[in-house]
Amino acid sequence: MATNKRFNIKTILADPDLRRNLMVSTIQAIQAREGINTTNEQADRAYYIVTEVERVTFFELEPFRGAKRGEHDTRHEMFVSTLRGETNRVRHDVAWRDFSVIDGSPLAYERLALISHIFRDTNSLEHSTAVATSGLMTVEVERIMRRHWEIPRSQQSFLAGWSPLAKGGEFSRFYRDIDLLVDLGPKTLPLLEANGCLRNRALYGRPGLTWVPRTQRGFNVQRLPPGAVFGKKGPIILPKLDADTWWLLAILNSYVVEFLLQALMSFGSYEVGVVRKLPIPQPKQDVADRLSSLAMSIHDAKREWDRGNELSTSFERPWVLWTSDAQSFSGALDSVLALDIAAGDHIQTIYKDLNTESYQLYGVSNATRILIERSLGDRPPEVIWPQMEGKSNEQKRMEHVWRLLSYTVKRVVEMDEDGIVPFAPLSGESSLLDRVHDEIATLFPEQDVNLIEVEITNELKRKVKGYKRTSSIGEWLDNIYFDYHASLYKKRPIIWHIASSQGSLCSAFGALCHYHKFDANRMAKLRAGYLRDAIEAFQREAALADKEHRAEDRIEWQAKLEEAQALDRKLQAVQEGYHEGAEGSDRDYRILTPWKSSEDRPQGWVPDIDDGVKVNIEPLQKASVLRIGKVV
Repeated sequence: MATNKRFNIKTILADPDLRRNLMVSTIQAIQAREGINTTNEQADRAYYIVTEVERVTFFELEPFRGAKRGEHDTRHEMFVSTLRGETNRVRHDVAWRDFSVIDGSPLAYERLALISHIFRDTNSLEHSTAVATSGLMTVEVERIMRRHWEIPRSQQSFLAGWSPLAKGGEFSRFYRDIDLLVDLGPKTLPLLEANGCLRNRALYGRPGLTWVPRTQRGFNVQRLPPGAVFGKKGPIILPKLDADTWWLLAILNSYVVEFLLQALMSFGSYEVGVVRKLPIPQPKQDVADRLSSLAMSIHDAKREWDRGNELSTSFERPWVLWTSDAQSFSGALDSVLALDIAAGDHIQTIYKDLNTESYQLYGVSNATRILIERSLGDRPPEVIWPQMEGKSNEQKRMEHVWRLLSYTVKRVVEMDEDGIVPFAPLSGESSLLDRVHDEIATLFPEQDVNLIEVEITNELKRKVKGYKRTSSIGEWLDNIYFDYHASLYKKRPIIWHIASSQGSLCSAFGALCHYHKFDANRMAKLRAGYLRDAIEAFQREAALADKEHRAEDRIEWQAKLEEAQALDRKLQAVQEGYHEGAEGSDRDYRILTPWKSSEDRPQGWVPDIDDGVKVNIEPLQKASVLRIGKVV
């Protein structure tokens, strides 16, 4: 019976004679597979050419193979044309020794002639300036990770509970808000320890730099603030000196470093081992100061803009409220759009200067810079508002309108004592629309609220790609808000629109409920208070219409009554945890926390905030009591 053996390949290949014999036989075997008979002498000559001559020539013919429909394969013609000296577009002459300067690199022949001296003369990141390493490995993601808005601030505590976690995200150089939390509390810490997930735990919480290892848009590095956990998909770069953080952030986001990385890696895979090999020159103090200032300017501009983003951990108020001297709502929109453009132009200018400084630091000439940027192709621009990259001014304008209304609703619901705001006036409380009206008046104290609402309504009526038109603020609240909120909050909404009907039809009953407050008592209050009041009002109106022989009105009120009663029955099923059929079926309205045993799961509507929005909202989604059919 054959047994497995281990061979030390490096030792074998270190013997030049053995390496030669292996390669010669391999060349013959490969040629034979293609139907070409090769003598030992021919294979030996081929081995000599590719391993021992001083210079080698590569022909970059892949772009001419006619991969697209209708294109012809012109590789042969281009090859002959190059040999005749008619073009030099595809020929690359490289010194063979240059391949040895990039440890473990792919066959980056098209870059070696331009950058081999950088690898040869410059120390790598790990041998000069910083340590790059990965951190927390995540298991049972749905159990241990949340968006930051899912967990109340009072329950967030670094390393003692829900802690900020750097774990990838959308493309953004220099700055990215950390919107993820990981549970390092007593309920999950043993699980993470048992699975060996807490890599480099002693480094958690330290400031540094972080990046996304896998992305097709290019290398993008952000500052990692103190007090955060870094993960396997959000590794950390820890400068050996704190003073090196900002200039490192600058050059790591430069075009020249992007080009250097492409000589070290496969497309789109910026793993820790690759980043460690990056050549990092040591700048003089004045150069380091300039680079640091440039990186800090872009970082601070993006962080400042993020204060207007409702999802950000540093959110204060939406952008359209930043302008205090606007004479109208339309004027405020014009001002914030102009601010967006000015801020974008500002950071693009700074980024251009940053790249110039980085090229000079690496000793790259203008001629080589042109070749590098031609090879890189179009790179993502620096944008102040990444979520709206590539959108038109009309789309941005409408987004500002929707963000303002979203913020207004958020304030109304958060300020409500029980976190339940009915769409109609019920239980002695004002309607949602009336409260939104009052809140808009508070947000624009120097202007006539009625005129502001007219302007908002006129904006909502406009036809804009990607945005549904509505004829009023009330219609937007009823038919648009929850869908938009669920999308904005990445399918983890915290304000739930419970309604007696779905779609765009007018609901007999509707209420917004704040997830953080919507416990068993609030569910009981929703049914026994708000919904019961609505049902009784419908009964009275139907009886009155019948008494006065208003048949059409009676039918309308009776339909609303039946719709509200149907909603009450559905909510009762959720409240009691009704289920039939297999576990998890469409008729199972229990909170089915996957990582809990059936004994530990709640009996009826007793949600645990730590279990997250997805687990807790699913019974309501199954019961079809949410305004939109599919949320998570």
